[in-house]
Amino acid sequence: MRSRNIDKEQLVKQKAIELIVNNGLEGFSMNKLAKACNISVATLYIYYQDRDDLIINIAADGGSLFSEALIRDFDPEMSFEEGLRVQWINRYRFMKEHPQLNMFFDQLRSSSYQEKFLTGFLQDFKQVMSKFMHNIIERGEIEKMPFECYWSIAFSPLYSLARFDYEGQSLGGMPFKMTDEVLWKTFEMVIKALKK
Repeated sequence: MRSRNIDKEQLVKQKAIELIVNNGLEGFSMNKLAKACNISVATLYIYYQDRDDLIINIAADGGSLFSEALIRDFDPEMSFEEGLRVQWINRYRFMKEHPQLNMFFDQLRSSSYQEKFLTGFLQDFKQVMSKFMHNIIERGEIEKMPFECYWSIAFSPLYSLARFDYEGQSLGGMPFKMTDEVLWKTFEMVIKALKK
């Protein structure tokens, strides 16, 4: 049996992410991946049992990276505005440093892989965020609300701006480039919407 080559394995993951981002999960196959990597299909099966194993493995590795990025410099004891600012910084930095991985996550969120993708890597983050939410509600900084409502108001604007920036255009095809002014003006509006 041939041994694993770490560089080749990284190439496989990188090319798989690129193919999935560019062609969607439906257009992704092990044959296409092997061709993109200039290796035999049999070589892929040294690293992964099948297509699902490959995708789940990439999601787990990327998810761990994302989870670490989310809690960097974040303390659940922070005030609402300070904590949310750190979250925006961390998320935006991750999106800028790993744009393809971020788009790969988008593909997974709207697929049958969503449950496996989200359950694994977010456990530590969920505990930290749960404590943060409890603290800011307890201190009366925001109203008590379902987490989904909070997340939609707190982070959807950031993800929309990041997508516009990644695509280089906003709705209607107007050119768009993210600036600090746009980012932090949007953040101010989110704070106003959520703060008591």
